[in-house]
Amino acid sequence: MFFLETAISLFIGAFLLTYLTIPKIISVVEYKRLMDSPNNRSSHTLRTPTLGGVSFFYTLIFALFFINGRDAFDEAMYIIPGLTILFIVGLKDDLVVISPGAKLISQVFAISFILANPSFTIHSLNGFLNINEIPYYLYLIIGGFMMITIINSYNLIDGIDGLASIVGIVILVIYTTIFYLTEEYFFALLAIALNASLMSFLGFNLSSDKKIFMGDTGSLIVGFIISVLTLKFLALRPVAYTDLPFLLENAPLIAISILIVPLFDTARVFAIRIANKKGPFSPDRNHTHHVLIDYWGLTHKQASFIIGCFNLLFVTLFIVLGSTAKNLGMVIMLVSVVIFLGYIFFKYNYNFTTLKQKILLKRKVKRFKSKVEEKSSKKRKMESKKSEDSSIDEV
Repeated sequence: MFFLETAISLFIGAFLLTYLTIPKIISVVEYKRLMDSPNNRSSHTLRTPTLGGVSFFYTLIFALFFINGRDAFDEAMYIIPGLTILFIVGLKDDLVVISPGAKLISQVFAISFILANPSFTIHSLNGFLNINEIPYYLYLIIGGFMMITIINSYNLIDGIDGLASIVGIVILVIYTTIFYLTEEYFFALLAIALNASLMSFLGFNLSSDKKIFMGDTGSLIVGFIISVLTLKFLALRPVAYTDLPFLLENAPLIAISILIVPLFDTARVFAIRIANKKGPFSPDRNHTHHVLIDYWGLTHKQASFIIGCFNLLFVTLFIVLGSTAKNLGMVIMLVSVVIFLGYIFFKYNYNFTTLKQKILLKRKVKRFKSKVEEKSSKKRKMESKKSEDSSIDEV
């Protein structure tokens, strides 16, 4: 009961803090002319305020202040430095673009605080693929690579209205449930606070008159917190898994299923860029959400909603399978799904030049259709007017 009261108070406080301060951020950004200008890769056509992620930062700092003390290993004091580093880097990247190398170095420094805390140490994979004990140095390599991958993967899916928020909400709801069932209340409350911010931000992100983007400031912060929650999930000891609805040995696959959208999108985008003889971080419109919009004609809201629903259904499927299936069978299932999705999306021609030509052609066809419809509408009006005039003359 005490946790429920704290969770409700924290959710309401974080939601209101974000909701009430985002309009102030929009006003400052517009006054200082710090809006994001559209280019040939942008999914928006108007200059739009960015820096929405600033609200995530101070909301999380306030949340960590109120829930500090519920963490057994002072995790809050290790999260704050990493959070601050990525906030500063994201803010600079939104205002003055920085290189991928500088971003990567900052991420390494940020995650080093988390890896140094004993609460996040992965001692064992509990029999996953017959792997049990893990040496400390191997934990540092696996944990560091995993956190950097999650941070950058989440950063890359922030390409259309609502997508990063909806996917983040789905992921955080699942982690809230997991940490509540394992009685890791500090991490459950941390997920709730960030989720409240994302839900509040989503309304502005989808708005037509008060639109704002989270920017790299927001996506790096959210990706960082999700990576922290993922590492903690994998570091849980066997005694904490007694109430979870899946087998202990399937935890790594459950974590992958929770993060399937950003991980799959990043993997296929990097593969496409390398196949086109470009750097993996080269900007383009090859993301899954761009395919749904450019090729399948969906709106931003439709594409975001579909991807979010897919993420939720995929996690549900793996949790159900993970309650009975052995991890080898689940690995085969995961690989099969990824190959199937890869085939669906790879059958299109993703060469950037060709894609750009197709988008321009599609826009020309739309403009042509609208002109034809406009002419036919004018013609009908003229004919209607002539018939009215002739009727008046007859009278």
